[in-house]
Amino acid sequence: MPGVQGRIDHMFFDPGRSRLFVAALGNNTVEVVDTNGAKRIHTISGLHQPQGVLYLADVNRLYVANGEDGTLKMFDGTSYQLRKSVSLGSNADNVRFDPEQKEIYVGYGAGALAILNEDGTKIGDIKLDAHPESFQLEKNGSRIFVNLPGSRKIAVVDRKTKTVVSSWSTGGAFLNYPMALDEPDHRLFIVCRLPARLVVLNTETGAKVAKVNTVGDSDDVFYDRSTKRLYASGGAGSVAVVEQQSPDRYSEATTVTTRKGARTSFLSPESHTLFVAARQQDSEPAAIYVYGVRQ
Repeated sequence: MPGVQGRIDHMFFDPGRSRLFVAALGNNTVEVVDTNGAKRIHTISGLHQPQGVLYLADVNRLYVANGEDGTLKMFDGTSYQLRKSVSLGSNADNVRFDPEQKEIYVGYGAGALAILNEDGTKIGDIKLDAHPESFQLEKNGSRIFVNLPGSRKIAVVDRKTKTVVSSWSTGGAFLNYPMALDEPDHRLFIVCRLPARLVVLNTETGAKVAKVNTVGDSDDVFYDRSTKRLYASGGAGSVAVVEQQSPDRYSEATTVTTRKGARTSFLSPESHTLFVAARQQDSEPAAIYVYGVRQ
């Protein structure tokens, strides 16, 4: 992606049209990449530190959360024309979707999750005591697990009552940014940066059941249930692959070298592919590294 400068934040993959949406935060753009043709096909410009992206195929809309102006912007998924901009206040960050209720959740500000419907109308807020980083929604329950590195904990939210019902510690590891969920086995995966450690919690009790050393400066982690593996990407310059032998036993399987500063990634279970975003480094342009996931 020549010309894309600065930090790259989160991504989202559209398997139906093989498009990867890349939040190029430092470039104030979202880059649209055709993964089949291995080429950039469009640039959405005029953004303000885009951080989180979400594409909903059913309504053909792309949602982009902007950190600098605190907006969630909604674009047509074909023309990429702006359809709506919703002001959330400040630091709009990660974006998630509840397919059952057809609701969009956006972490923002000094501590809140905004709730919007698919047309971009804000319908509620859930208050938190620190800025939310990665968060995961249960599919078969009503809870949301939210990383709150500013208050050194994980908040457990009931999205029916829109309240925090519990909070869990990461046990001496801090800066908990990435998160993944193994819902059937009741396991929550938290990657902390200080020290660089994967912490596994039991979602029924909040108890810590395992910890594994991992890549430094991580900003994304994904769990692939079909292979029982975790993939954590880190700015230290690698992807750590961790095997799940059982819900309580884990070991680092391998480390794949990427590029310094390549903190973010996206796992596509449909195509068995891991995408890693590599920011520009000296004479090397920004790029997307594409890895096949061994079955």
